[in-house]
Amino acid sequence: MAGLKAGWRFALAVPAALAGCAAPTRAPAPPVSVAQAPRAPIALAPAPAEVKAPLPGGGSARIRLVFKQGVQVQTEGLPPAFLARSGTGPWAPFQELSAEGKRWVLGALFPRDTWDPEQVRHRVRWPQLESVWLMASLFLGHGQRYDRLQAANPSNPDKLQAGDLWLIPVVMLSADLGGEVPAPAQAGTPEAQPNDEARIAAYRELLQFGQDREGKFAAYHLRKGEALYSSVVMRYTDQVDPQGVNDLALEIARRSGIADVRGIQPGQVVKIPLEDLASPFQPEGTVALAEEREVRAEVRRIPRVAAGARLKGIRIVLDAGHGGIDRGAAANGVWESDYVYDITMRVRRLLEQGTQAAVSCTIQYPGLGFRTRDRIKAPTSQAEILTTPPFPNDGESPIAVSVHLRWVLANHLFAVFDRAGDPRKTLFISFHADSLYPTARGTMVYVPGAVGVPASFALPAARTVRVQELGVGSRVRFSPKERLQGEARGRLFAESLLKALQKEGIPTHENRPIRNVVLRGGKSFIPAVIRYSTAATKVLMEVLNLTNREDAANLQDPAFREHYAQAVVKGIQAYYRN
Repeated sequence: MAGLKAGWRFALAVPAALAGCAAPTRAPAPPVSVAQAPRAPIALAPAPAEVKAPLPGGGSARIRLVFKQGVQVQTEGLPPAFLARSGTGPWAPFQELSAEGKRWVLGALFPRDTWDPEQVRHRVRWPQLESVWLMASLFLGHGQRYDRLQAANPSNPDKLQAGDLWLIPVVMLSADLGGEVPAPAQAGTPEAQPNDEARIAAYRELLQFGQDREGKFAAYHLRKGEALYSSVVMRYTDQVDPQGVNDLALEIARRSGIADVRGIQPGQVVKIPLEDLASPFQPEGTVALAEEREVRAEVRRIPRVAAGARLKGIRIVLDAGHGGIDRGAAANGVWESDYVYDITMRVRRLLEQGTQAAVSCTIQYPGLGFRTRDRIKAPTSQAEILTTPPFPNDGESPIAVSVHLRWVLANHLFAVFDRAGDPRKTLFISFHADSLYPTARGTMVYVPGAVGVPASFALPAARTVRVQELGVGSRVRFSPKERLQGEARGRLFAESLLKALQKEGIPTHENRPIRNVVLRGGKSFIPAVIRYSTAATKVLMEVLNLTNREDAANLQDPAFREHYAQAVVKGIQAYYRN
């Protein structure tokens, strides 16, 4: 990974935005405005459309149609029969509704539609919010079937107008609506691939490499329904923060000769500068691609560690990010620290009650202990790292001290465990919430990239920090094989987690949800808590994106947090089952 430093000097005496240190984050700056980017103006998204629809048996529920996000339904008071699965947040996406729920939504949103024995006659109601992709998603089961819908309506233009008539043959409807069973994605597309490696390889096949007067680039043809921000920048580069995504999207548009990013047509060629490509998409013969393939090969050959669903012999350390004086990211009325702490405590409870795993936490809120809460009214001001003695995260020392004491404590616990247990049965999970580009949704998992993990590191002693764990946990040494296996096991575990979340209907990041490097402010790094962890398997989970309204609303819902914790435990059990 070009530009990734193997190590850095640690100073307790100064607050620092140190590479690899999970420093406190704030709500991100909004995307570049039209006035700031005259070469590629960005129009404001249309306001959502909302209807209040009566429910069978009395009452009502709100249904809204959000630009590029689709249909969402208020779950409060919704009949259980309208939901395909329980545990959804306050707003359920259309895909999480049962067949009965979907028919109710479509009838409420589009009252002028008629359902004949041979076809559905759909009338466009909100031309600024509807699209052929959306119609295919709602009626045919997946947006990628838009081409079938267009083929059935050859005279209809792509640009919709209110009152346009679209005919949808019954045989094309999704199984939920009485039609044929659709595939989740067209055969051969990256989205149809069974795992992360196959999906990344399929996305790579869509690139072509070239060179122009400005240098080398990778060319990509936009597919129907794809956006420059999510389908190019957030997929093919390591950029995820709002400002970085926005800036790079505008630069790619300029270089590709795109004057208006609002009017990009399917098939448009976009040029991605080679220096911005993530490692998996670098050209043949590059060091970065060779390192990526070496890790993938290790993923395939590394032996799995079995412990069964009861997780007998597994040592788990859970870390809730931030806390105390450090609230972490904040947006949409939600802040990171208390909400990820609650999820962490729920995972702890489920593991202790339902498995034989030995479970510890790195941090505790003194006034709360390890209890969970349904209502989180305000940020908790006190938190302490559970070293000996406890270290208060009160701002008296730089935030970096608290960050590093977490992995020091975890390493100490693993060292004690290793004397009698199997060191391969050690797991470290750090829970966080991100502040990405607002359209991004769901969980992203960071693993310790082998290239960015140092061969050795020792945390210097400091007069202001005296805890017993520094004696054992503050020095680490990793062989080349251990660094490679650390990333490989992280990827295997991340895959298990994401599959468990997806099975439970919990959103995951749609573009490369597994990453081995964080890119912020032009600097790439690996978070310290997994960079220096001696656990055999270690990951940092960004549970949701706070700048996305739906994600933030989910995080505020205690039922969702409980459902999320249950899915995490299922992912852990699946990882150690075989």
